[in-house]
Amino acid sequence: MDEGFRLREATTEDVDTLTDVHTRTRTAYYTAGGMPDQELAAPDAWVERRDAWARVLATWTRTTLCAEDSDGSVVGLLTAGPPHHEELGSATHYELYQIGVLPHAWGHGVGGALHREFVVRAAAAGCAEGVLECWASNTRAQRFYARHGWRPDGARRPGPMDSDYVRLRLKVDPSRPSGSW
Repeated sequence: MDEGFRLREATTEDVDTLTDVHTRTRTAYYTAGGMPDQELAAPDAWVERRDAWARVLATWTRTTLCAEDSDGSVVGLLTAGPPHHEELGSATHYELYQIGVLPHAWGHGVGGALHREFVVRAAAAGCAEGVLECWASNTRAQRFYARHGWRPDGARRPGPMDSDYVRLRLKVDPSRPSGSW
């Protein structure tokens, strides 16, 4: 793990920071996938994302973490919790809603540390499988998740620019919640 950052639980005071990091990370992957950035920069969309983050932070069933650099600036985030998919039970599945890392922090271990924490929390919750959705055109994320053992399960839903969101799964060993993988 890179010593230049630390993970911490997000608080309600982080709502603007999380909104900013989310906005900047999603802009990076959608524009890399070919979406014009003017479609992503609408001020009303920022307000909607802020309201959504306020709801996330008020929900006790979700985990939300911040990754801070050595200056205390948030460079990444994670949010996870019970699955949104009706056919998946929360007793056996834990959903990774998002890992987002600012582009200037890519390659420094932030995403890997957030991912490890997701696995630890999924195992501690007694879940045998992680689940997430990833935009098919986000090839960087696709490669990241594949390196960490995630595999497509065949489920898809429509996404922007005729590029689906694909569902990925990861086997988790709930008997090892300490993260000693």
